[in-house]
Amino acid sequence: MITDLLGKNLSPQKVLFRNGALLELPYEASEFSAIGLVVHGLSFQRNNGLARLRPLFEAAGMEAAFFTRSTSREPLLGEITAVLEEARSLGAGWIAGIGGGSVLDLAKAAAGLFYGSRTPADYQDGAKLEKPGIPFLAVPTTAGTGSEATPNSVIINPDQKTKLSIRAPGFLAKKVILDPELLDGLPSSVVRDSGMDAFVQAYEAFISKNASPETDAFALEALRLIHLHLPQAIAHKRREHLEALLLASYYAGVALSAARLGVIHGIAHPLGVLYGVPHGLICAACLTISVRLNRDAMGGKYAVLGKMLGGDFLEITEGLTSGLAVPSPFKGRPLLEKEKIIRETLSSGSTAANPKTITREDVEWFLRELF
Repeated sequence: MITDLLGKNLSPQKVLFRNGALLELPYEASEFSAIGLVVHGLSFQRNNGLARLRPLFEAAGMEAAFFTRSTSREPLLGEITAVLEEARSLGAGWIAGIGGGSVLDLAKAAAGLFYGSRTPADYQDGAKLEKPGIPFLAVPTTAGTGSEATPNSVIINPDQKTKLSIRAPGFLAKKVILDPELLDGLPSSVVRDSGMDAFVQAYEAFISKNASPETDAFALEALRLIHLHLPQAIAHKRREHLEALLLASYYAGVALSAARLGVIHGIAHPLGVLYGVPHGLICAACLTISVRLNRDAMGGKYAVLGKMLGGDFLEITEGLTSGLAVPSPFKGRPLLEKEKIIRETLSSGSTAANPKTITREDVEWFLRELF
């Protein structure tokens, strides 16, 4: 069992990992209530996911409503309110998310805030959640965010142009369904960006100030699996490689839940809001910069990373990003709202867990390297 620094459990009640596991969702949800809401993305609908699930809920005598998220962008505060209104009007006893990290974060926030008396913005600003919400079930359709394994939802406040987490132990998924079949047909760019997101999460969790032997084990296995299988998954799209990435993403999520992350995620959030660049692509662009910045502060862990992956870790990360043809999303672009980026990076909880204490000068250097 993985716990946080206060000893609170960070392990889902149940994890299913097998082909076709999606079809077990009605049975797994029925443990909590006969009434629930499924939040999903457009791609799930296009791939006949709804057509497969609806009759299974009906056959089980359950009342399941479906909320279609019509965009692939990261979730906004107002979307939480929309899902909450639907779930409350339905009298839902659970909420399931089927999709990438944005869908999972949205469904997770709505489930966690179901009994909240304040606005989602209040809770994002730090208001104490009065009562735990209803069960959340997570079904990822990409391999990267690890949201299925974390007790936080990353949400954008468009008015303030900020991207912050709403975090509570009760947000953790009660059940996680890892179905490799749901990764079939993903575009190569999505496989690459989400895979690099998971790689960075595992790397930052491993070198975090809050790391423990338990989180290290999950993080290292995630790094090993991604390093071995991500290039193959993009080149060949065989199920075995996608299975490995799906498991690695979950492992990385478990690790970061307890250990937190680092400066990459501290700087990625403001950059993502200002530039609208996919989160995984930002993480990939920041990876080697972070390794250079943190190398001395990692101590013996730098050698452990190299030994695990078979070489010098900096050279390995350079080879991975160049081999995957990761484009630079910022080179040649103007630097927007520099002071805002620096301020939010330095105040981030992710940055606080970075092994090297990050200064304003470090962030400025990081930005020069990126731009």
